[in-house]
Amino acid sequence: MALNTVAIFLLIGVFLGLVLLRVPVIFAIAFSTIATTLYLGLPLQMIAQNMVQGINVFVLLTVPFFILAGNMMSEGGISNRLIELANAIVGRVRGGLAMVDVVASMFLGGLTGSSTADASSIGSILIPVMKKNGYSGEFATTVTLSASVQGIMVPPSHNMILFAVVAGGVSIASLFMAGIIPGCILGIALMIYCAIMARIKDFPVGQKVTLSQGLKAFRKSLLALFTVLIVVVGVVAGIFTATESAAIACVYAFIVTFFVYREIPLSRMNKILGDSLKTLSIVMVLIGFSGAFGWLLAYLKVPEYASMAILGFSHNKYVVLAIINVILLILGCLMDMSPIILICTPILLPIVTQVGVNPVHFGVIMMLNLGIGLLTPPVGGTLFIGSAISKIPMGKLTKSMLPFYGVMVLVLILITYIPDVVMFLPHLLGAK
Repeated sequence: MALNTVAIFLLIGVFLGLVLLRVPVIFAIAFSTIATTLYLGLPLQMIAQNMVQGINVFVLLTVPFFILAGNMMSEGGISNRLIELANAIVGRVRGGLAMVDVVASMFLGGLTGSSTADASSIGSILIPVMKKNGYSGEFATTVTLSASVQGIMVPPSHNMILFAVVAGGVSIASLFMAGIIPGCILGIALMIYCAIMARIKDFPVGQKVTLSQGLKAFRKSLLALFTVLIVVVGVVAGIFTATESAAIACVYAFIVTFFVYREIPLSRMNKILGDSLKTLSIVMVLIGFSGAFGWLLAYLKVPEYASMAILGFSHNKYVVLAIINVILLILGCLMDMSPIILICTPILLPIVTQVGVNPVHFGVIMMLNLGIGLLTPPVGGTLFIGSAISKIPMGKLTKSMLPFYGVMVLVLILITYIPDVVMFLPHLLGAK
């Protein structure tokens, strides 16, 4: 057997084996990279050099700023304000609390850019309220988890920034704009399903909100929502770069949280910084080792072999996209989102561009695929959070998620095969 073939089996086999054994992904990437490097007789300095190269990217400065801004906003009472606003918009209809959950998740996702932060913040408030108002615990939890995927789609999503970095040269502004319509479609699809289930299960009608109450809720949440405008409008209009927008959003979030809303003391900043640092350290170490792992993939010509295998099966764009969707959905069940982006983007992006798929379009397809993966066992991080909040066993919760999986897959098919849904806003900006 050729040296490269054994090395490929060693690199990918050790990695997947360790992941299946529930070894943390960072260690799985590190061990497989080191073992393959030693087998090939390459100097270990190559690992260090490619780790440094992987994280020595200026635009990655946006990640710590967005993580910190999101943590400050979610800790500072923003969730309650956004829930009040969502209730004023959709809360009065039958099954309104479920729809409030979806709309509030869209608003909060635009601040945190994280499915897990969205699910934990909204879920800890709304799941008990929904249960108290006659919703089953399973339905309340699955609505919350499904709606949290919007946080990955709408800007500012740090996972989209990771994709832009790994893809090389993809416009962050175009990715941000490309995710807005699919994120809204996902929210609308979930609300339609909630409305249907509300009729079938006779869920309660929400309380009516007067115009003055609605305006009050809007005023209370306006400063929080302005954070999204700073990022999206600033970047899209070219007023400042993505990195500058993240820094400005971070300073703005600090002022609003501690000097305007003032629901938490300034001393809580120590905890927020600590939590942000933990998250950031995991992300940056993962990016570093993924850089070395990706270099080995390129050295062993894995992207070329993958391209020949998939395109050897079919050159039809729709068939290729279907195969890649299946691959991403399966990987999403086994791994967390960030490592899949970092490892699979260099392999899959050349394949889809070869059949005529825009990299921005593919980025959004990947986000939704991996967002669904966060809700699937055995590694779904957001699913674990939902189980912990609701105290419902994972198996029971997964069974309740089945119809929501169906809704999300239908949206995935829509954005995969109707690219104008994704590319409409980027094209308005002149993206190619």
